[in-house]
Amino acid sequence: MNIFTGAWDYIADPANWSGDTGIGNRIVEHLWYSFLAVVVAAAIAVPIGLLIGHLRRGQIVVVSLVNALRSLPTLGLLTFLVLLMGLGVMPPILALVILGIPPLLAGTYAGIANVDQGVVEAARAMGMTELQVLLRVEIPNALPLILGGLRNATLQVIATATVAAYVNLGGLGRYIFDGLALYKYDRVIVGAVLVALLALIVDGLLALLVWASVPGTGRLRRTPDLSRL
Repeated sequence: MNIFTGAWDYIADPANWSGDTGIGNRIVEHLWYSFLAVVVAAAIAVPIGLLIGHLRRGQIVVVSLVNALRSLPTLGLLTFLVLLMGLGVMPPILALVILGIPPLLAGTYAGIANVDQGVVEAARAMGMTELQVLLRVEIPNALPLILGGLRNATLQVIATATVAAYVNLGGLGRYIFDGLALYKYDRVIVGAVLVALLALIVDGLLALLVWASVPGTGRLRRTPDLSRL
């Protein structure tokens, strides 16, 4: 039987969508791992990017850190973390966090640093404090690039979260690793297709959010047009 036909038959069978090992539960697990990793990565990267972008200092540090983290192989890093920490959910989550930090850090820093300095100086001339400048001027105008970094990070994390199955966790990677182990290559196709579809759906939703965040368009009510300050 053709592996592509077998993959389609597996996905189309309602029986394969229920239960702890069903497709529905695997999707939820995959999204949960991805959500945890992106939230932790954002908690680390966004404040650093905001600070460096606002102060206009430390650009070399950002570039060096981003390039260094991007050069790390996720599977190799995961193996190292497993040897260091043992099996469990923490090693794959940490590996995904490290994967998600570079695009979030780069997007946040670039967004803040590229806000028109004339707008920033006008806000200061109006008597705004530095915190008010950051929160009310720089972040709203930098929001598309910040969300663009979030979009890139989320897409990379979802596509790579299959590594959780490498340490016997769940997620859509189970179909890929189990399929390879059992020589059931139609299951490998199932995992690959579902991960790709999930990534495309989430990416489309985040792309819509980026589109809505453009300042001055009125698509987000709380995003002011400060270009005339």
